[in-house]
Amino acid sequence: MATTTPARGAHTPPSGAVGAPTGRSTWRTRLWRLDDKASPYAYIAPFFLVFGAFGLYPLIYTGWIALHRVEMTSLDQSEWVGWDNFAKILQDSEFWTAVANTFVIGVISATPQLLMALGLAHLLNYKLRATTFWRTVVLTPYATSVATAALVFSLVFRVDGGLLNWLLHFVGFGDINWANGHWTSKIAISVIVIWRWTGYNALIYLAAMQAVPKDLYEAAAIDGASRWQQFRKVTIPSLRPTILFTIVISTIGSMQLFGEPLLLEGGSNGSTGGNQNQYETLSIYLYQYGWKLGHLGPAAAVAWAMLVLLLLIALINWIVSRFVRKSAA
Repeated sequence: MATTTPARGAHTPPSGAVGAPTGRSTWRTRLWRLDDKASPYAYIAPFFLVFGAFGLYPLIYTGWIALHRVEMTSLDQSEWVGWDNFAKILQDSEFWTAVANTFVIGVISATPQLLMALGLAHLLNYKLRATTFWRTVVLTPYATSVATAALVFSLVFRVDGGLLNWLLHFVGFGDINWANGHWTSKIAISVIVIWRWTGYNALIYLAAMQAVPKDLYEAAAIDGASRWQQFRKVTIPSLRPTILFTIVISTIGSMQLFGEPLLLEGGSNGSTGGNQNQYETLSIYLYQYGWKLGHLGPAAAVAWAMLVLLLLIALINWIVSRFVRKSAA
């Protein structure tokens, strides 16, 4: 007669001696129960400890500062002012200028960036020679520090002796003051952002493209679909969740844009977003209040306003994604 050995279940304590439980078997049972209940929490505890120390606590502390009058020179002294800091920034026209600049720069940088990334990923998805080399080349701008990229492009966009103005002379254009123009400054910053992040998004799209089943392309080819039709009818619908993800990431990056506008001109103009605040972003506006003026209360209010704007944009993206999914279904 065949016999089977019972396996230890997920919630079955280790078997002790036959008969009345001894002190040793009772202790082993308690240790097993403690391990069974506490070990999952111990495994995930490091993440929550790090998140609490570097994520949740700074967020709550920033909210506390936003409700007080706190100066950089006297951090140990605070005065409760309630919502006055929020009212102060909302009534400031410069705040709304920074909001508009951030939105415009985000749109004119993210839209071409994601379209170019999609095209590059489509090209890299083909069987090319030296595939690893081309993928490394595409990712190189992302590996470059923002300070290096901004300083190099500040030389490119210089009004006197800049590379771009030198090239424009050959097609009949005069010197363009890229940094001091309302639209040219935004275009210059957008070019830096596009150059840095296009390769990063292209590799994300490439990874998603390689996960698309080949059977779909074969079926489309049998039905007579061209490569452009396969791209529109097979690739794009398959990449829809990835595209929405990159839109959200690009939106968050646009809200946090700081290094590029700060270093475009450098000096006092860079720290104020231009001589007329023509390319001042929300991060530059926060930097002025917090580090140049030393008023930490309004600076913290700006940080919370940026968080609220990000949540609103995330809500809009979620609504759009649901609408797109329902339309596709």
